[in-house]
Amino acid sequence: MPGFELFGEKEKAQVQDVLDNGVLMRYGFDAMRNGHWKAKELEAVVSKRMQTSYTQVVSSGTAALTIALASAGVGAGDEVIMPTFTFVASFESILAIGAVPVLVNVDDTLTLDPDAVKSAITSKTKVIMPVHMCGSMADLSVLKSICNEHDILLLEDACQAIGGSYQGKPLGSIGDLGCFSFDFVKTITCGEGGAIITNNEAYYKNADHYSDHGHDHVGTDRGAESHPFLGYNFRISELNAAVGCAQIRRLDEFVNIQKRHYTTLRDSLLTLPEVTFRRVPEGGIENYSFLNFFLPTEALTRKAHKALGESGIDACFYWYDNNWHYYRKWEHLLGKKSLGRLPKDVLEGMPDYQNVDFSASDHWIGRTISCLVKLSWTDEEVKARGDKMKVILKSIF
Repeated sequence: MPGFELFGEKEKAQVQDVLDNGVLMRYGFDAMRNGHWKAKELEAVVSKRMQTSYTQVVSSGTAALTIALASAGVGAGDEVIMPTFTFVASFESILAIGAVPVLVNVDDTLTLDPDAVKSAITSKTKVIMPVHMCGSMADLSVLKSICNEHDILLLEDACQAIGGSYQGKPLGSIGDLGCFSFDFVKTITCGEGGAIITNNEAYYKNADHYSDHGHDHVGTDRGAESHPFLGYNFRISELNAAVGCAQIRRLDEFVNIQKRHYTTLRDSLLTLPEVTFRRVPEGGIENYSFLNFFLPTEALTRKAHKALGESGIDACFYWYDNNWHYYRKWEHLLGKKSLGRLPKDVLEGMPDYQNVDFSASDHWIGRTISCLVKLSWTDEEVKARGDKMKVILKSIF
């Protein structure tokens, strides 16, 4: 990742097709577009690739999460369990519909700890939202069993893991709903975009309407469409969807490149006894967009991360200090800081995150280094990178 590294003639042709017919909006203008519907085309290809009945493509991954929650009837005061390690969009989408984000610890998968999830369930819990960070998945079988036991929805945030799978099924397709991001730094990019996938027809119809001001999309006269419920504007443009139409067809190509580079880097570090690797649940296959490994202590991990950067090994992340991806730097969430007044349900329902013990998460994230796997590297560059990483880490140990 990211997919923009390999932009080429296929992407250009799709975009030019939209410019030639002149219709940049995904709805309406039927006569002008001469049968060209890029958003619909993208939805069809995503559904086929993800083995699901329905796909709704939208303006971003954040929009996808927000719409997925709303489409399932999640609203004010409902609790959504999510991990301490994710992108801020996870809790933003929950707050956007007036629901309450309930943060719980991660384990050695770097995703939701099922035991922590069980402890967090209350009578208000409506959704468990595992986030498949950095290309790999949560213990989905266990989480699915918990959801079934408590009659709770499973919503997969697969925004960073498209192309991965679990027990033979594409990530995103295992839960009641799944979401992807197609932003500029994802494995598949539209520039900006996202998608909701599901096998539930009611959720799909709700997502279709909700993402376009509540339009029911019945008939061919957009101005005559009814609005069965409130909605908002989360539409994707035809230009963005066009880029996605080319990129989604290249997903397997991209994942295969990532796997080759990932394997080379991992093999370079295998002989270092101080290095251990993130646990991938049995039956899971990563999308290989990141190589994630643990070092023995937080202090050693900080030292190693600094040394890698100073030696020119770029795109290695220490999430423990990251502003966007780990709870420790989410001052705006922890302090409930908002431009306007937060809903009463949120203010009264959110735990006091200033005093919650997330040391179990700190134990893993504080010792994690996460290395982005780039599509544009040559095999020679990857081999040299792996050898250099090994030398640097060995000198620290």
